[in-house]
Amino acid sequence: MKQLSSILILCLVLLVSCGTKHNQEGLDAYFEGGLSNYNRQLTNVIVADIFTPPVASRIYAYSNVAAYEGIRFADASKESLVSKLNDLDKLSEPEAGKKYYYPLVSAVAFMNVGKALVFDLDKVEAIKSSMLTEVKDIGIDEAVYQNSVSFGEKLATEILSWAAKDGYLRRTALPRYSVSDDAGRWRPTPPDYMEAIEPHWNTIRPFVLESAGQFDPGLPTAFNIEKDSKFYEEAVEVYETVNKLDDKQLEVAKFWDCNPNISHTKGHVMYFQQQISPGGHWMHIAAQVLEEEKADGVTAAETMSLLGVTIADAFISCWDQKYKSSLTRPETYINNYIDQDWEPILQTPAFPEHTSGHSVASSAAATALTELFGENYAFVDATEVPYGLPPRSFQSFWQAAEEAAISRLYGGIHYRPAIELGVAQGKAVGGFVIKRLKSD
Repeated sequence: MKQLSSILILCLVLLVSCGTKHNQEGLDAYFEGGLSNYNRQLTNVIVADIFTPPVASRIYAYSNVAAYEGIRFADASKESLVSKLNDLDKLSEPEAGKKYYYPLVSAVAFMNVGKALVFDLDKVEAIKSSMLTEVKDIGIDEAVYQNSVSFGEKLATEILSWAAKDGYLRRTALPRYSVSDDAGRWRPTPPDYMEAIEPHWNTIRPFVLESAGQFDPGLPTAFNIEKDSKFYEEAVEVYETVNKLDDKQLEVAKFWDCNPNISHTKGHVMYFQQQISPGGHWMHIAAQVLEEEKADGVTAAETMSLLGVTIADAFISCWDQKYKSSLTRPETYINNYIDQDWEPILQTPAFPEHTSGHSVASSAAATALTELFGENYAFVDATEVPYGLPPRSFQSFWQAAEEAAISRLYGGIHYRPAIELGVAQGKAVGGFVIKRLKSD
């Protein structure tokens, strides 16, 4: 009888053991390309929530910093971003004697931070719950599971505490943009005449930059309505470019539109079309490249965090100049002084003209990605396929960035100086961030 009892106990132990077996290969396969996928899912929420480009960049940055800090312990050569990012002084580390599965730590940290920064919390929570269920189904040691989830949640809490002090909430109490009679000053544009978006974004704490105005690109050409003036000449260039646009230029303009919320009016009915933001477009380019390279989880997190921070600082820098110069858009100027019936190809965004956000963000992103993947990294950009546009091929990140920049002239929403100075501004921001974060 005792022998039978021993056999039954042994069988139960074996069954329990099999049920909690740590399936390393299965888990590794499951998390391969995980961060790219999670960023895409986060993008879906960002697009549906209609976040503005600057706000979207902030969400990507904090979420991916959390992901990196959660997985970096899997590679002893990787350093924390603590002390490299402004005011990030301390983060928790793994407890001695406990075992963790760091891809799971990273995923939990990413999703908890992302969930706290969007409106549709339930959507992100559903993504996280599905991930945790699948991880358990694959097979993971219970203690490792609990340690990893707890550590990821702790890191997320600390990242969110850091984020809460960046001025994001405080900016909402600041005065709205004031429209004046100054003809050279920005004013709301057709068709919706929306009020200015994020006029105080330069009060947000930068991630790496020393200040929002550190890489100020300089003022635009002085406003002038005289036909022999430089400013009039720049406006005419926009006017004539749009009027003579060829099919290839039209494709470029539409591909890089990236306006998160375009309005359409049919009769008395208005509806809105949501799209990916400029920063989100570049995050997707990186996600695609990482998948094609079959990058390991640590490399992927390092890349996405570095790129996210770079783009976020690019928007802070760009928005600082936008509301310093507060320059009127081509649509307003051309309608008032050249052709009252003229319309741009793209819908004019609701913020001042100088400098071009696409130019700054794209050149900053290209600077970062070129540093990580090389000067002549050819790729096919399929980011816009879900939004009904075909993929485009590029021979380098810089070729893509330059096309994104000039697309704003083709679209009729920027003068040339905003594009050219914006590219230089973004390159300076990107170079500074890379140097600071990649230095040993």
